[in-house]
Amino acid sequence: MNPGDLISAHFPRLRADQKTALRKLGIVTVRDLLYHFPARYENAGPTGTIAAATPGADVTLYGTIRKPETRKAWKSRRPIAEAWLEDSSGRVKVMWFSQPYIAKSLADGMVVKATGRMAGTAEKPYLANPDIERTPVKPDDVHDNLFNTATGNEVVRSNLTTSEQALYPVYPESKGISSLWLYHAVKKCIASGVHERMEDAIPSELLTRYHLPTLATALVWMHLPRTRENSEAARKRFAFEEVFTIQLMMARRREAAARENALPVTVNRAALADFIASFPFPPTKAQQRAIDAIVDDFERPHPMMRLLEGDVGSGKTAVAAATAYLVATSRPPGRKAGTLQVAYLCPTEILAKQHFETFISFFKDHPIQIGLITGSECRKFPSKITREKSTHISRSQFQKWVANGEIPIVIGTHALVQKSLSFKTLAYAIIDEQHRFGKVHRQELARKDGLTPHLLSMTATPIPRTLALTIYGDLDLTLLDQMPLGRKPVITEVLGPEKREAAYERVRTELAAGRQAYVICPRIDEPDPTKELALQAKSVKAEAARLAKEVFPKATIGILHSKMTPAEKETAMQKFANGQTQILVATSVVEVGVNVPNATVILIEGAERFGLAQLHQLRGRVIRSSHQAYCFALPESYGEQTRARLTALTKAKDGFELAEYDLSLRGAGELYGARQWGVSDVAMEALRNVKLVEAARTEAAALIKRDPDLTTHPALATLARLRESDLHGE
Repeated sequence: MNPGDLISAHFPRLRADQKTALRKLGIVTVRDLLYHFPARYENAGPTGTIAAATPGADVTLYGTIRKPETRKAWKSRRPIAEAWLEDSSGRVKVMWFSQPYIAKSLADGMVVKATGRMAGTAEKPYLANPDIERTPVKPDDVHDNLFNTATGNEVVRSNLTTSEQALYPVYPESKGISSLWLYHAVKKCIASGVHERMEDAIPSELLTRYHLPTLATALVWMHLPRTRENSEAARKRFAFEEVFTIQLMMARRREAAARENALPVTVNRAALADFIASFPFPPTKAQQRAIDAIVDDFERPHPMMRLLEGDVGSGKTAVAAATAYLVATSRPPGRKAGTLQVAYLCPTEILAKQHFETFISFFKDHPIQIGLITGSECRKFPSKITREKSTHISRSQFQKWVANGEIPIVIGTHALVQKSLSFKTLAYAIIDEQHRFGKVHRQELARKDGLTPHLLSMTATPIPRTLALTIYGDLDLTLLDQMPLGRKPVITEVLGPEKREAAYERVRTELAAGRQAYVICPRIDEPDPTKELALQAKSVKAEAARLAKEVFPKATIGILHSKMTPAEKETAMQKFANGQTQILVATSVVEVGVNVPNATVILIEGAERFGLAQLHQLRGRVIRSSHQAYCFALPESYGEQTRARLTALTKAKDGFELAEYDLSLRGAGELYGARQWGVSDVAMEALRNVKLVEAARTEAAALIKRDPDLTTHPALATLARLRESDLHGE
């Protein structure tokens, strides 16, 4: 068995559905399997055998389910779910009172862990209402043997009820492949010794310096740990490995950028100050700092690579407009006419139109042409007929004017990066909420003469500092941590079911004043009633129908969710934006959405199901005007942890603070948007460790300085290439 072998070569009995499930999990080769890490571990001891369990004792039993069924109690007719649980020592009846649905979730032969209290008598004991879950731990493993992870050999033990503990991995599953299958597959691979034939990419001096186990040891400790310390050491090693390889990529990008040349921008600070003074509001100190940092970058010969991070409503568009003005008033080198060009890439058509109108308001007193290109139309400002307005133009004419440099500022969707649109002197690329694709689009926008545009990537997603240092290690980070004057803080309240009517009354008051509201739901459709999970979660479709019928019968209600076509989404948002829809019931798809200043209240159903950073972004939908705005978080359950998290939402001063709090409280695996970064759960957990991230960053920069192409570290170069394909979706 070798690391590059296909899984199917060593597991020839795989069914078609199992092969599909493995591909969904990203497992194609033996190496992929060994890098499919456990999400958590089951502790197989101390546990008891069924034969030793006595009435009144709290127990954890591992066993096999037999004959699950439902019946009714003889006298009370109360429904009961029951089954037998058996291990090598015997069997015991398990009963759940008034929970008949549990029997439907069980199957004969299912291996489970049952935790609860023994009841009944010594002659007729039974396990009452236990918590039950599937487990990779076989009952025989619990009571008969322990896998010796140091040697890969099995050693016989009479019982695990001693102080010796065994940890069993629980893996992320996919339909067709269970955690138990993965456990035994990994066990087979490690028994073959394949992990010892895998080359360790991390230089040995780094392993020694940071007290990290070798790759072979870490793989055994990750999958088959004897102790918690084993698994923690392995997770630390793989977290360092991933963060380190990402930092290597970022260091290489920075080195490459330092070798590129950019078109020189003429920095006229007096003219820029006059332009900013024409804004309808004074810039915040944070906005001015951001503008100054970008202007400083323009004066350097190499292209800027900067990430501008700021809450919704913090004024990122104004920063983009001010810096675009400098570029659009700069002459190309060696020319007496024409200007440099700016491309502003937006994620949606409606957002592109919104930014086009915003730029018009900023540039209306300045003789600079602005273009809009989307999938459906092309427009140009100013119109020859009415200077205050824009006009429709043909796509071919638009392409011609951009190609010859007549339109200096071009705002658009992905139509901007199509081959049919070429720029004459593109010097500045602004990418809004498309930071994941920044590198790809920047390459597509780049000129063919070796000159690279300055890049400003903007996001309203609150990102913890360690995550920004990791995935945006090639970008300079600028924060907009102030809101414009006149913006009132959103009044945020967390309401239990008994206070829901207060939220509805506030919506009625706002609608009566001519304003609008959002209602956010966790689901699109109602769940399957035969399933146990998420029965309480409200859905967009059902909630919109209920609100229209029972709560707001006189209001116009629209819906928005991810299963709608792009055209349907655009129509729904446009109707809300122009006031045709008073209440928009939606999923979190509205996080990156249109600017609707007239929307002043948002209700978030199932608030505990969202990350704090995500809740904060949703709340930002109603902070677009000087009107007082309201956010009501309506959790379905309100336990101690939920209360602590949602209380933080009412107290934190900005999204950055909330992102850090969410990272520390729930862990990065739960962090909003964690999946989108292309970073594994193991590495995301490590982002709570600032020292580890900074150490990886320092070591990567030093290594790239010594060996830019990693020629003396081929295994590390291979690992970095693998990581590159995952990160940012590139």
